[in-house]
Amino acid sequence: MTKLSPVLFIPHGGGPLPMLGDIGHTSLIHFLQQLPSQIDKPSAIVIISAHWEENMVTITNHEEPSLLYDYYGFPDEAYDIDYSLKGNALLSDKIQRLLCDKGIESKLDSQRGFDHGVFVPLKIIMPDAQIPCVQISLVNSLDAQAHIAIGEALRELREDNILFIGSGFSFHNLPAFFSNNRSTDSKNEQFQEWLIDVCTNKTLTDQQRRNKLTNWQNTPFASYCHPREEHLIPLHVCAGLSNSNATLIFDDTVLGKRTCGFLWND
Repeated sequence: MTKLSPVLFIPHGGGPLPMLGDIGHTSLIHFLQQLPSQIDKPSAIVIISAHWEENMVTITNHEEPSLLYDYYGFPDEAYDIDYSLKGNALLSDKIQRLLCDKGIESKLDSQRGFDHGVFVPLKIIMPDAQIPCVQISLVNSLDAQAHIAIGEALRELREDNILFIGSGFSFHNLPAFFSNNRSTDSKNEQFQEWLIDVCTNKTLTDQQRRNKLTNWQNTPFASYCHPREEHLIPLHVCAGLSNSNATLIFDDTVLGKRTCGFLWND
């Protein structure tokens, strides 16, 4: 039986703050630093970031992508981050073919660079930048079921030692992050507990899990935790890439709010 490469959903933090050593990101920085010890070294990485949306699935197709400093209001050093990730045009082409085979419209983009949802966590995970990377966009409908289908269409790439990473946040309410209230947030807690159960519960069938994730907005406090869902939707792509439950590998606070990371290693 062919061994499948792992799939990760990770929080990427607030803008460049993990790269700047922000105290509110201490637990996340440590988690990202030790991630390589939990997985085998992949031959390439495919990453789905919350910070790229298009009207159809769009795939980076450049051998030496630039970095997009797609944030504002940070110290000058945040705009001097250097990280020479390589692309992989052959892998980009294969991703497009697999999507086409499933009737999913897509296009290649040879101009766009990597946004901070890519280079910030990856620079901490693998500072030597030796593994080529391809980024694929979200579809701007942000339809949960459609993104699960994108993951399903790409599942066979896991047989080629390709690591998939969904880069987002299981909690993403900016006013709540930057409020001065540091007391326990029951809305945050209840949604995280629901998400952990859906992703890790071994008693759920694959279809039951997908149904729950498709209808995630019906969960109590879903709209509080995700006023807009772009930071959660990379998780749906990850779920589509697997037909089993995930393992909880990060459960801590970032900027004072509980957030989670998951590993699918079926």
